Amino acid sequence: MEGWAVDKQSAVEGWQRPRPDARRLRIDVGIGLVVTAMTLLSLTLTRSVGFYAFGHPPTLFEQVLWAVLATLPLCLRRRWPDAVAVVVSAAFIVGQVRHAPEQQLTSGALFAAIYTLGAWGRDHRRASWIRGGIIAAMFVWLGISYLIALPGLSAAEFADADGPVSPILASAINGVLVNVLIFGFAYFFGELSWIAESRRQQVEAQGAQLLAAKEEESARTVLHERLRIARELHDVVAHHVSVMGVQASAARRVLDRNPAQAKQALTAVEQSARTAVDELHRMLGLLRQGDPGPEAADAAPAAFGLHRVAELLDTVRHAGLETSLGVFGDAVELPESLSLTGYRVVQEAATNTLKHAGATKLDVRIRYHADELELDVADDGRGPARRGAGGLGLIGMRERVAAHSGSLETGPRTGGPGFRVRARFPIPRQGGQAGSPPKPVSLPSASV
Repeated sequence: MEGWAVDKQSAVEGWQRPRPDARRLRIDVGIGLVVTAMTLLSLTLTRSVGFYAFGHPPTLFEQVLWAVLATLPLCLRRRWPDAVAVVVSAAFIVGQVRHAPEQQLTSGALFAAIYTLGAWGRDHRRASWIRGGIIAAMFVWLGISYLIALPGLSAAEFADADGPVSPILASAINGVLVNVLIFGFAYFFGELSWIAESRRQQVEAQGAQLLAAKEEESARTVLHERLRIARELHDVVAHHVSVMGVQASAARRVLDRNPAQAKQALTAVEQSARTAVDELHRMLGLLRQGDPGPEAADAAPAAFGLHRVAELLDTVRHAGLETSLGVFGDAVELPESLSLTGYRVVQEAATNTLKHAGATKLDVRIRYHADELELDVADDGRGPARRGAGGLGLIGMRERVAAHSGSLETGPRTGGPGFRVRARFPIPRQGGQAGSPPKPVSLPSASV
C-alpha cells in the first residue's frame, strides 16, 4: 500500500484525465439505458413476488421514480462524473428511506458511479472529497437505519440464532463489512484506473519527448556531417590547389627563358594534383561509411599527422617559400585524431600564407610541453588583414582545435611584419607512453 500511495502521489501532480471521446460517450448512453431497463424489470419481478425487505413500499410511481433516478444518470457517467455520482447516491439513499423495493441493480449503479468518479473525475482532489462524502453519508444512513429498526426487533425474529455473538451485533457487523467491501472496492478500482491512465499518458509524453530528442539529435548529426564534409573538402582541396596555382604561375613566367625550371614547376603541379586526388579518395571512403561518429574523419586515417609536416613543407618550398621546421621537447605518442588535427592546422596556415600573405618565409615550430602540445606557424608576409576570424579555413581550424579542448590564437606577429597562428592542445597521457625524446630539427631554408 505504501508503494501504491507513492505512485498515486507521483501521478496526481499536474495531470488531468482527458475528456472521453464520442465513442465512449455513446457507449455510456447505451449502458445507462440497458441498466435502467433491467432495473425496471427487476422492480417488476420484485413486486410480482411481493417480497419487500425494507417494509411497506411507496406508490408504484415513486418506486419507478427512485429506480430510474438511481440508474438512468449512468448515461452521462463519464461526461459529468461528479454530478452523476451525487444524483445516483442521493436517489439511492432516498429510495431506501422511502422503502423502495428495488435495491440490487441500484446498488450496482451506485458502485459504478463511485468508480467512474474516481477514474474519470477531471479534478481528482475534488473527486476524492465527493467520493469520501458519499461513502460517509452511506454509513451515516446505515447507522440511522439500524437505530430506527432496533426498537422494533424481538427475540422471536432470532429464534434460530445459535452463534457466540449477539444476533443484533452480528447483523450490524455483517452490514458494515459488506458495505466496507462494496464502497472500498469502488473507491480502490477507481483510483487504480486513474493512476493507470496517468501512467499511460506520461509514457506517451515521454515517448514523444524521446522522439523529438532523437529527431533533434539526427538534425545535429546531419549538420555535423555537413560541417565535417565542408572541413575535409577545404583541407583537401584548398592547400593543393593553392600550391598548384602558384607553381603554374611560376611555370608560365619562366617557360620561355628557363624551360628546365618551368618543367620542375609543372612536375610539382602534377604531384600536388595526385596528392589531392589521393586525399579526395580517402575522404570519399570515409563518407561512404555507415553512420561514422563525430570524430570518424579524424580518427580513421593514419596516413596524415604531425609526422608528415616535413613533407607538407616540401610542397610549400616548391611553391616558392623559404621554410623551416623546428621540433622541441620530448615527443609523446599522440592520438591519431589529435595528430591529424595538428597537421591540418599547419596545412591551413601554410595555405593562407601562399594565397594571401605575399610572404617569403614560413616558420613552423612544434613544441612538446609537459602536458601540452603547441604549434606555432608564422610568416613574414605583408598581405592585407584578411586572415582574421572570418575565413572558412580559420573557422575550420577553430572547430578542429575546439574538438580537442584546445585553444587557437591568430593575428599579426609582434615585433615585425607577418602573421602568426598558434594552437595549443592538452596531451592525453592515457593514450600511450612517451616516445624517445627527439632532438630539435631545423630544415634548411630553400626557394624555387
